[in-house]
Amino acid sequence: MAPPPVLIFTSFFFFFFFIFYQSAPASSLSSSEPGATITLHLRPLTSRNLPSISDQWDEAVVLASFAASSLARAHHLKRPKKVNLSSSTASSQSVNLPLSSHVFGGYTVDLSFGTPPQTMTFLLDTGSSLVWSPCTAHYKCSRCNFPHVGPTKILTFIPRASSTSRLIGCRNPKCQLLFGPTVTSQCPSCGPTSKNCSQICPVYMIQYGSGSTGGLLMSDNLCLPDQTVPNFLFGCSVFSSTQPTGIAGFGRGPESLPAQLGLRKFSYCLLSRKFDDTAETGVLVLDLGSDQKSSDLSYTPFRHNPDISAAAFSEYYYIGLRKILVGGKTVKVPYRYLVPGAEGAGGTIVDSGTTFTFMVPPVFEAVVQEFDRQMGNYSRAKDVEIRSGLRPCYNVSGRSHVGLPALVLLFKGGARMALPPENYFALLRSEVACLTIVSDNVVVSGASGGPSIVLGSFQQQNYYVEYDLKNGRLGFKRQSCK
Repeated sequence: MAPPPVLIFTSFFFFFFFIFYQSAPASSLSSSEPGATITLHLRPLTSRNLPSISDQWDEAVVLASFAASSLARAHHLKRPKKVNLSSSTASSQSVNLPLSSHVFGGYTVDLSFGTPPQTMTFLLDTGSSLVWSPCTAHYKCSRCNFPHVGPTKILTFIPRASSTSRLIGCRNPKCQLLFGPTVTSQCPSCGPTSKNCSQICPVYMIQYGSGSTGGLLMSDNLCLPDQTVPNFLFGCSVFSSTQPTGIAGFGRGPESLPAQLGLRKFSYCLLSRKFDDTAETGVLVLDLGSDQKSSDLSYTPFRHNPDISAAAFSEYYYIGLRKILVGGKTVKVPYRYLVPGAEGAGGTIVDSGTTFTFMVPPVFEAVVQEFDRQMGNYSRAKDVEIRSGLRPCYNVSGRSHVGLPALVLLFKGGARMALPPENYFALLRSEVACLTIVSDNVVVSGASGGPSIVLGSFQQQNYYVEYDLKNGRLGFKRQSCK
């Protein structure tokens, strides 16, 4: 989720106007039936491709980067501001698109815009709503030296190469919906004798926890397999920080891709992470009107989001987490952390843009205490905890099998997510097992500061996850996503 785009009516307008038209863990589960204890067969954390980047990105460093980005993302999701946008169109078919995992911690999908189509890579993000792409031949990205990516390998959209691209005007309703109705009163009046006067929609500035981006709103054709969606609203970003790709916003805001396409539902299957840029792919399914029913899914309803004018919690997919079980034991979590309050405090959201699941300290510490109690035969690897940013980490060296307490999430409506161990523990060199849930050191009173729990993509790997927008519910089931 992102704060509102910042209005900028300075010389940035003319700068932008000029450049627009210039140029996984490898552990295996021995039993599919979740019980009090799960046996984990130890194999190395990394895939065969990771040693090529191990000098700079060894296992602990990779985990530390994921932990840090997950925390930054959670802090951002807990303190958003509201953005309003809208657009809609409809169709009558289902579209399947491949999803790829990356060493920087996200899952991406390729989308094509323009006439003729230009294909770019976008991070799938259910925690924000604006779709934006790196844009123009002058695109700049700082701190983007990710393995296998780097600033020179980022694909950019070139507006002047598309005959159907259009900048959004300052008085265009789409501009008003993004920046609010007051933007019209701030639009400059350009008379016949006015100099250096531009009436394009203001520059947007968006924060994404550990990164940011800025640019101008555009409309162009979105080219899906076998159909073209005209006048699709998206952001043309000309500078970013710590953003290795564009972002495809799948949040609940009316500017999101699902809202603009009028989707009844969408779903994805996230293949297991290998901590590299694997050639294997998962799948993203866009239901454009087929209304085909899914089978064998467990469903939990979306909760009504907190009604707060000062924050964009309405962008999030809140779900009703009722209980957390560790090794069959119910973790004692105060009710106020499980239900969003009148001011947006507490509750659980599901977010594909967060890598490791986040829990506020009171919830996290209760979970850790239960793991420690049930894993008393294993010593803590404090040095790895410091390096990786994860805890608890347990020494498991010399053991061919490790008994881990099962982690089960129970949701409103009876939905039960019994996580396989590779979805909540990571193994380093077959010597240390670390819990892949993060928290911060800020002890808050009550449940203030946004959602208490953010269910991240690492915990969703090898699950088929369906966002049933028509019926207001989230469905899921375990399956191989290869």
